[in-house]
Amino acid sequence: MRPELYIARRYLVAKKSLGVIHAISTLSAIGMAVGTAALILILSVYNGFDRVIQEGLSDLSPDVLVTPATGKFFVPAGPGFEALLEDPRVEQVCSVVEEQVFLSYGGRQQLARAKGVDAVYEAESRLAGHVVEGTFSLHEGSLPQAAVGSTLAREMGIRPHFVDPLVLYYPRRGARIPLAGPGAALGSVKLSPSCLISVNAASDEDLLIVPLESMRSLLGLTDEVSGVELRLSCPVDRRVLRSLSELLGPSYVVRDRVQQQPSLYKMMRYEKLAIYLILLFVVIIIASNIFGSLAMLSIAKREDMATLRAMGADDRLIRRVFVWNGWLVSLIGLLAGLVVGVLLALLQQHFGLVKMPGGFFLQAYPVVLQFSDILWTVLGVSLVGSLISLLAAPSIRGLSRPL
Repeated sequence: MRPELYIARRYLVAKKSLGVIHAISTLSAIGMAVGTAALILILSVYNGFDRVIQEGLSDLSPDVLVTPATGKFFVPAGPGFEALLEDPRVEQVCSVVEEQVFLSYGGRQQLARAKGVDAVYEAESRLAGHVVEGTFSLHEGSLPQAAVGSTLAREMGIRPHFVDPLVLYYPRRGARIPLAGPGAALGSVKLSPSCLISVNAASDEDLLIVPLESMRSLLGLTDEVSGVELRLSCPVDRRVLRSLSELLGPSYVVRDRVQQQPSLYKMMRYEKLAIYLILLFVVIIIASNIFGSLAMLSIAKREDMATLRAMGADDRLIRRVFVWNGWLVSLIGLLAGLVVGVLLALLQQHFGLVKMPGGFFLQAYPVVLQFSDILWTVLGVSLVGSLISLLAAPSIRGLSRPL
């Protein structure tokens, strides 16, 4: 064992050391442990909520979305789409028409993002699990119906199976403003609200799911669609996206779920980074106690330092003694915090010990422990402990000289 590490370890556990120094070192180690455990727990809770959001989005957004490289609408036909239907990786293919429309209901008006879907989507959609009122259905016999986001429904006073119809308006293709007024240039369709759906706060504000034929009638389309949604049996990665893109050709754009909503996923990554940096700053404040304990230790051990100098030790060795002492304090706190944080995260992840307050659809706080979070916590806390010990070294070198 290196002499500076041996001496630092002895100072850390020596019984003859000053009690106040040991108390400060112990408090520093406890603080580092609390900070480390908090980093792991809070990041794991964020991962849990992040997964809940992504699961909700996965029920609303497809694994892969095919759109035209130019223009808004296209006819999904040709050799590429025939090969797509025969691809064993593709479990479900849905045609959709999505457009911003003007809504009217009971004297109230609002803009919404209407999404027309085919019979495959209606039969196999996972949105049925997000219904908060009514029954997910887009047809009642031959009559078209609509599924409405809960926030949009609340703002417009929409309730399932009310007598008032939900009217969608959109300008007719190629229509000019007639003498009767701009309202005469608008196409319209009437639907009956069948259910209210809640996926997440952002989607619920303008979510509107209607039959594909209703959207085509409103927009003046025949066989055109704005996109083709794919559900795959395999994980979606760059290789899969590249092969599907090669299958369809350069006339189409193939995007996974992250590429469909890049701003949302980018915001979630930035939020997690901000949480990590804030908690790491708290660890830095806690670790400043190590600075004080090292300064006090250097004062208490001046005679020992003089003895080491007489034995031939130079300032660099003496400086490393205190650097190692500070780093050992942070290491003990780091290891203890890792054990406690990982244990508590696993207990919450598997048993849900801490329950959510009333009114939430989740029974307990969601927790997902990720190895990357543990790795970044270890790196961050280790770096903080090392920097604090190194910053304290110059003042220690001056204090450790004999009077």
